[in-house]
Amino acid sequence: MRVGLTYNLKKEMSQGEKSEHLPPDLYAEWDDFETIEAIQNALAQAHDIIPIEANEHAFKTLQEEKPDIVFNIAEGMKGVSREAHIPAMLEFLHIPYTGSDPLTLSLCLDKVRCKEILAYHHIPTPRFKVLTSANGNGSAKYLRYPLLVKPCHEGSSKGIYNNSLVYDAKELSGKVKTIFKDYHQPALAEEFLEGREFTVALLGNGKEVRVLPVIELDFDQLPPNANRIYSYEAKWIWDTVDSPLKIFTCPAEIDEEAETLIKSTAVKAYRIMRCRDWCRIDIRLDSFGIPHILELNPLPGILPRPENNSCFPKAARAADMDYNQLILEVLHIACKRYGILHG
Repeated sequence: MRVGLTYNLKKEMSQGEKSEHLPPDLYAEWDDFETIEAIQNALAQAHDIIPIEANEHAFKTLQEEKPDIVFNIAEGMKGVSREAHIPAMLEFLHIPYTGSDPLTLSLCLDKVRCKEILAYHHIPTPRFKVLTSANGNGSAKYLRYPLLVKPCHEGSSKGIYNNSLVYDAKELSGKVKTIFKDYHQPALAEEFLEGREFTVALLGNGKEVRVLPVIELDFDQLPPNANRIYSYEAKWIWDTVDSPLKIFTCPAEIDEEAETLIKSTAVKAYRIMRCRDWCRIDIRLDSFGIPHILELNPLPGILPRPENNSCFPKAARAADMDYNQLILEVLHIACKRYGILHG
């Protein structure tokens, strides 16, 4: 098959962007060349690949090339619907693609709307409030400190720093102002759960949804005095290829009852949000051991090297699936959903 690969290539911030006081993690969601090349090489084992950068020329390129299907990892740049831009183009052009549809991608990136939907369906998620510059910290008066404060519409730990865990109204107010200044969007404040944290990788659709081995985050491996959160520093600064943190345990060391509850909660969220093909879901336990959904990531990170500590490939390896097999499996699942026969 002729398989398109839509992506955003990570780059350095320009001087103009820096002068506009844009956040230093502006391109954190985009993929580096090594990851894009690894995906391309995996797909090229069985298919002809058409790399397509998700820029202002993408629609014309897709229209001209008309691939049989697109493997989409494009994150986009502007707006809460940025992850939906390429899928929307593909649907307009009647080109099949991997992953969730524009609505699901937009809802999952909008943390508030996602939590509202989950709560409506009685799927536990930490109690929260949306904070704006107009109401300051007043809306959070019914929440219990500490609170985790983050931008409403970001991924890849953007805007979630070690100081995002706040312990009083003064700290909360300062963090909200920072989010407005740097990200130009409301802030989400949610009650911090003291229990263990996990991330769950899922593959498939309908009754064939498959849950890969559960990963636990061990915050004892963070630097001394660091907050027990998977912050931007933990993900991109403290954890390096040359000196990876031993922060992940996969499979997680949990009893059967807890594992069943975590997996079933993840599958419910996956289905309620109408995720397709694959997704990674972050979960934290409350003081009673009840799993709460933190976020859904329908465009999961897939860095190729084990020392990258990328969770979805880590879970796949624990399920005896190497990187190339994972990429080809996602493509196969999407082809099956569309009824496409491929070699």
